[in-house]
Amino acid sequence: MPIDLTNAQTIARVLTEALPYIRRFSGKTLVVKYGGNAMKDDSMIASFARDIVLMKHVGMHPIVVHGGGPQIGAHLEKLGKTSRFVDGMRVTDDETMDVVEMMLGGLVNKAIVSAINQQGGQAVGLSGKDGGLIRARKLVVAGGEDLGQVGEVDAIDPRVVKHLEAGGFIPVIAPIGVGAQGEAFNINADLVAGKLASVLQAEKLILLTNIPGVMDKGGNVLTGLTVSQVQGLIADGTIYGGMLPKIQCALDAVASGVRSAVIMDGRTDHSVLLELFTNEGIGTLIRG
Repeated sequence: MPIDLTNAQTIARVLTEALPYIRRFSGKTLVVKYGGNAMKDDSMIASFARDIVLMKHVGMHPIVVHGGGPQIGAHLEKLGKTSRFVDGMRVTDDETMDVVEMMLGGLVNKAIVSAINQQGGQAVGLSGKDGGLIRARKLVVAGGEDLGQVGEVDAIDPRVVKHLEAGGFIPVIAPIGVGAQGEAFNINADLVAGKLASVLQAEKLILLTNIPGVMDKGGNVLTGLTVSQVQGLIADGTIYGGMLPKIQCALDAVASGVRSAVIMDGRTDHSVLLELFTNEGIGTLIRG
């Protein structure tokens, strides 16, 4: 069968363009937050897993922190339990916390681990309870409403992650923290990813979500933003609502030494590779 030179030359150009980025990120830690909206079917999870395995095989050290809000909500509906949200956070009573642990620490976590392993990687699933990874405290919100077992990060002990990383494994982390009395807390995955990236002094924080990135008032995706530019966009109302927590997470990360953070649509096929290995990238990149 004759070689399709056009296709082969396209592949060669892609690999040539990727080479400087492979060199740049080789040996560096990259924290990837994988949102529940980007794992709605097996093909989406498999695409993500291939990206992560390729990163590892070219010398990068990816660490995955995952969410699972849609999956938790769907399971609660099956149990006849209605979810209630305050400022985008799910009110988490004892029964809901049991479901959160079952879905995040169990089904969702193991599905991601299995997908990465099927693509040739060596993934290990963790929650914040493992090795004292995530110490948490109860989140207190303005107005004093009790959100139940919703927490925030008090401290991160990254030793278990570093040991796995050094052994060639890919850590996959469920954002469940443990309190001073051993109680479990449901923590926003963006916040866990940002704090972990800061503690590890990661090269890059990648936040995969269900939107293309930060958009201007005309609906165009903005990128290559500095901290001061982002603060200006917040001040003039361009960035508002549900985007604010993600932006703040990215700003906190770059302020604490993470080289850059990017917010992008994880539903795009091979979104991580497009961001890392192409000149244009995708999504909104924020630099310190």
